[in-house]
Amino acid sequence: MPKPPRKPASKPEKVAPHFVSIAVVVADRARAVQWYTEKFGLDHIDDMDHWQTVGTKGRNGVLHLCQVTEYDPKGQLEPGNTGIHFRLPGDFVASCDALKQRGVEFSSPPEKFDWGWGATVRDPDGNEIYLSPED
Repeated sequence: MPKPPRKPASKPEKVAPHFVSIAVVVADRARAVQWYTEKFGLDHIDDMDHWQTVGTKGRNGVLHLCQVTEYDPKGQLEPGNTGIHFRLPGDFVASCDALKQRGVEFSSPPEKFDWGWGATVRDPDGNEIYLSPED
C-alpha cells in the first residue's frame, strides 16, 4: 500500500529579537549617571530606583548602570573592555576633542587605522568604550 504524501515541513516563524540594554557595572550609580550624561553626552532615559539607564533619545538601546553592591555587597568591579561601541556624529577628531574638554579620559586617543578612525574612552569605574565615526 503506498504511503500518503508527506506534508512539507512548515517554516518556523521568524523570531527577530531587538536590542534593549547592556549592563555596565559601576561603583556608584548616581556618579555614573552624572558622568554618562554630563561628560559623555548621553541622555538619562530611565530613572526608576534600581533601573537607571542612559542612551540616546530616539535611538534603540540603552546602558543599564548596575551598582555592584546591590547584587553583591562584596562585589568587585572588573574594569576594562566592555565591548560597547559608540559612533560619534560629525568630525570624529573634533567630537573626541569635545569629549576630552568635558573631562572624558581617553585610554586610546583618536587614531587613523587602515580601515578608519577609532578611539577608546574610560568611565570613572574603568569601563572602556570604543568610539568610531558615525559615517
